[in-house]
Amino acid sequence: MSSITANHSLSRGTPLLLIASMGCAMTVLDTNVVGIVLPTIARELNASFADIEWVISAYVLCFAALLLPAGSLADRFGRKRVFLIGVALFAAASLACGVAPSAALLYVSRAVQGVGAAFLLAPALAIIGHAFHDERERARAWAVWGGIMGLTMVLSPLLGGVINAWLGWRWAFGINVPICALLATGVVRIVDESRDPTPRSLDLWGIALFAAAMFALTWALIAGPEQGWLSTAVAWRASAGVALFAAFVGVEKRCAHPMLDLALFRSLPFVGAIVAMFAYASSAQVMASLLPLFLQNVRGESALGAGVGMLPFALAMLVFPQLGRKLAAYMDSRRILTLGLTVVACGNLAMMAAARSTSLAWLIVAMALLGSGGGLLNGETQKAIMGTVPRERAGMASGISTTSRFTGILLGFSGLGAVLAGGVRSTLSGQMAHAGLPIAPGFVERVMAGDFERAFALYAPASMESLVRVAHASYGSGFARAFCAAAIVAGAAASIVSLSMKRSKR
Repeated sequence: MSSITANHSLSRGTPLLLIASMGCAMTVLDTNVVGIVLPTIARELNASFADIEWVISAYVLCFAALLLPAGSLADRFGRKRVFLIGVALFAAASLACGVAPSAALLYVSRAVQGVGAAFLLAPALAIIGHAFHDERERARAWAVWGGIMGLTMVLSPLLGGVINAWLGWRWAFGINVPICALLATGVVRIVDESRDPTPRSLDLWGIALFAAAMFALTWALIAGPEQGWLSTAVAWRASAGVALFAAFVGVEKRCAHPMLDLALFRSLPFVGAIVAMFAYASSAQVMASLLPLFLQNVRGESALGAGVGMLPFALAMLVFPQLGRKLAAYMDSRRILTLGLTVVACGNLAMMAAARSTSLAWLIVAMALLGSGGGLLNGETQKAIMGTVPRERAGMASGISTTSRFTGILLGFSGLGAVLAGGVRSTLSGQMAHAGLPIAPGFVERVMAGDFERAFALYAPASMESLVRVAHASYGSGFARAFCAAAIVAGAAASIVSLSMKRSKR
């Protein structure tokens, strides 16, 4: 195809590309905006730390569990139809989130929103893949898509801060409703219906067992710091998660059309690439939700200040995929992934130091370093996974890649949240004793949730200065442990990738 023809074809498909990319961007926008307003939600709904963890985890759990089946349903029943269903479900759930009177109803609504997000993203990606066939067209289309997703990542923390400051946290969800209305109008007018002539059958048992296993493990991680890691309830949930995952593997081995083709995992380079994706998601991408908590609960920033403070991380995440593409001319995927994971590990170690420091310059450098490693991985992980499988297995490999990304975010957020919660709890007791202050009933829970106003109201005003210092120091210690854990995950993954992908080809 000539350059002129390719340009004309892409220009003709530009509205469709923008509509599909907007559907994908909604899922990123929502996650990052909500991360900024979490402390405000905790204060206004009198929520516990576990409650605000579920606000993120319920969304990501349903999103991760249903991405593959959503793609299969879109191929079978029509991508446009499923896309519209996803838009409607996402809008309705966003409205329910915006009016939720309690934390429990909020995270139940967030779970439904996660279902809608899966039915947004999967058909939107399929629509782009179906609309652009020529190799040059497709490369340009995905470049536009990547630019929109990156720009959304940069702007969404700022948008979250502005919404929280001027409109209130409920509009972080409410703003989705008019956007979804515009999106649905565009889909109806611009997107043509398409289906896969030979759609895959649904692996219902696999879907159910995978979702149940992830739910049980997430529940154990969130409940562990409060109920005790050795408590019967937490032990049962963790055991159930492991057993359900083992059952899922058994079902997938016997299924004629499995949700997860385990045969792909016989390839060490593929395993290494999947490990890189999971580690990137759980130690770098997850920071889009954790860093706003750090900036507000440790550094004392407002929601708007936290949105601005996220810029070093977000801009690095936007810019460094471009550097990764240039490095590909000199380095293979194994070296780029190992480099990216090493930089993420160093960035998390720098953040660990920043959590115990008051230096603004050090914080900016640490966030930029963490975002730089994440940016290198964001541009390379998907390509590395697709480069380790035969072309005819690309569809399954892409589905596994996306699922491992969101599973990494889910387990990363709940796992690092557990480390954070345990660190805050243990440090708080020592800090209060050192300050000569008794621990009032409910004080620890309020500090854990970031609701400092209610926590400090339990004491006489004369204790305010000591309480502020104790609360921020305890959160800083908890975050230092969480960043250390993330650094260990990224460092271990770098070693696994370096060893397992030695025989991979560029």
